[in-house]
Amino acid sequence: MFLSTAFPAGKLKGIPLINYLKLIFDNRWIELAARWFLGATFIYASYSKILAPAAFAKIIFGYGLFPASLINLAAIILPFVELIAGLALIIGIYPRSAALIINAMLLVFIASLTINIIRGHEFDCGCFAINAANPSTFSGELLIRDFLYLALGIFVFLFRNPRRVGVHIG
Repeated sequence: MFLSTAFPAGKLKGIPLINYLKLIFDNRWIELAARWFLGATFIYASYSKILAPAAFAKIIFGYGLFPASLINLAAIILPFVELIAGLALIIGIYPRSAALIINAMLLVFIASLTINIIRGHEFDCGCFAINAANPSTFSGELLIRDFLYLALGIFVFLFRNPRRVGVHIG
């Protein structure tokens, strides 16, 4: 398949789709944008959880999946893991490790959402804001969003070319 119909002029004329995708996936600027977007998202997500760990603990309890003895500990530690991993992605310090941590968290989030969707359980996901008054965000949208974040995280994790540094130190 050729992209000559989608790009009728310029350097991309007649480039096979696989080569076009390789251009995208090897682009350091796209990888930098993905890191910054994912990092900023997780920094933003950690903010309200760090400020209100008790409210976040109630949200974790609402999932009905985790042992009560670990809920408070998770409510305190998880937001800081989100914050540090997000900062590492933006700054460019150990970006593969940060992406791996974020991908692991996303897989846990996706599994938790899926289990509660199957149960028919309504809950506040606690993703970006502690908002127990409005738990009615459609869970399907949350799953789609998390899968898109996971795709970005996988892209960052698998990126093999030299990376652009988010913040130049020195």
